[in-house]
Amino acid sequence: MPRNWFAASIPAATPLRMADTVIITTRDLEHAVPLRDAFRDSGYAVELLTAGERIADVETPVLLVLTGALDEKQARRLTREARERDHLPVIALFDRPADDRPEVRHALSLSDAFVKPVDPKEVALSGHRLVERGRLRAITGIVGETEPMIEVLERVVQIAPVASTVLLTGESGTGKERVARGLHALSPRRHRPFIAANVAALSETLVESELFGHEKGSFTGAIGQRKGFFELAHRGTLFLDEISEIPQSTQTKLLRALEEREFMRLGGEEPIRVDVRFIAASNQDLRQLVSTGRFRRDLYYRLNVLSIQLPPLRERREDVPLLVAHFVRKSSAENDRPGVTVSPEAMRILTAYDWPGNVRELRNLVESMVVLSPGGVIRPDDLPREVRGGTDRLMLPAALPHPDRGEPGAATAPELEFIFHTLLQLRIDVEELRRRFDEYRETHPELGRARYPWPLVPPAAIVQTPPSIEDVEIDEEDVETAEDEPDGVVVYRPGMTLRDIEEAAITAALREVHGNRRKAAERLGMGERTLYRKIREYRIPL
Repeated sequence: MPRNWFAASIPAATPLRMADTVIITTRDLEHAVPLRDAFRDSGYAVELLTAGERIADVETPVLLVLTGALDEKQARRLTREARERDHLPVIALFDRPADDRPEVRHALSLSDAFVKPVDPKEVALSGHRLVERGRLRAITGIVGETEPMIEVLERVVQIAPVASTVLLTGESGTGKERVARGLHALSPRRHRPFIAANVAALSETLVESELFGHEKGSFTGAIGQRKGFFELAHRGTLFLDEISEIPQSTQTKLLRALEEREFMRLGGEEPIRVDVRFIAASNQDLRQLVSTGRFRRDLYYRLNVLSIQLPPLRERREDVPLLVAHFVRKSSAENDRPGVTVSPEAMRILTAYDWPGNVRELRNLVESMVVLSPGGVIRPDDLPREVRGGTDRLMLPAALPHPDRGEPGAATAPELEFIFHTLLQLRIDVEELRRRFDEYRETHPELGRARYPWPLVPPAAIVQTPPSIEDVEIDEEDVETAEDEPDGVVVYRPGMTLRDIEEAAITAALREVHGNRRKAAERLGMGERTLYRKIREYRIPL
């Protein structure tokens, strides 16, 4: 991707303004003057800032360049003012390579840095990219400077100009609708309607009517003609969130509407053609829903033409201070309250928290702080208890989707759920067996045979010998045959498969109960019919 992709992606409605001013400090005049000329050649106004002057003295600043003395009071004051001005991007010039350290960049909130001597054109190009990136964020509303969010913004810029269908995936609260609005704002359709709807909020019986509209009298209560979302979004963008909740019966009609760009209203007789950019979003794994029959495979492939994966907030913790500052300004303006200041200790707690609700949870917390503590300083004790607790939080198991009875693929869900729970229980059993065997080895250092020292265990739980057993020398004369073993003991030998172990376990159980198949089934934890089938399969003599 070319380095100036940000500039090329700006819509025609937002040209570069000559009033945009780049601020360059005069601490190092030898570098400040060439930088001034380079930025002017790029079309920016340039203001040289001397000691004692402030960013507030400059109109429409878009970038701050620190030419030296980054440890001085003025540099720290200017970077603080830059953060307060909606995180104005900052470029710094370091005197020595050893000065360019991650902790210094983080402390000064630097957007980019160079080591002297520098190429003025290279610095001007970097500054131009940062300015255009900030302008894109202003247009799209996407806030974030970490690598995952920069990648998301790049994808938005690449995808926005085309009309292809887009699938947005990510956890709830990661900002999928914000990205959809950004795609619309940067597209040629930005002056046309943007229709957003949450499928989960629509009644299952009225989803089709909401999407495609209906004619008068098409069903009980249809007292007049009504346009659906597709008609309302004509020549614009239609965004459907939680697309995984759409009923099976409507999925087929949605697929046809996307393929043919036409549909019929409920009760209608004439097809209606539309020109719609379709964007779908889901907080579930649609591929898993396809495998369980909950979601049509062909519809999934039709939606997943272009895709954007939004990272959860816990994977971009460095964006938390930026988001907090953004939400403080927004909440203060909306509620007509003075903003709050978050202490460094409280900010560290907010950054360390996992944010299960992602950006939505952070936004709600900031709004409550602005409303309840206007103009105050937020300290650790002011944060909710679950946030102060750090990353420890209740972990709930992910539920498998349960398709309704009668839907295609519904019969496969119980089998998949059974397999899932069986594998989970198998892992628990293996961990318990490993723990018990390790404890036994610690108390019996003389152990020299690959035999489990406890009574018969379910064959499915015996999956491997401990790693160190293979290193133990075994005297062939000391190896006993299965017939020599006492009842109720199963011996594992190298090369045995799970089938061999199961056969040995059944044989041992039958020998112990003198051939009583009912008691053997009880000991093995399986049904009698299953035991009969296994006996015939393995041809075990009774």
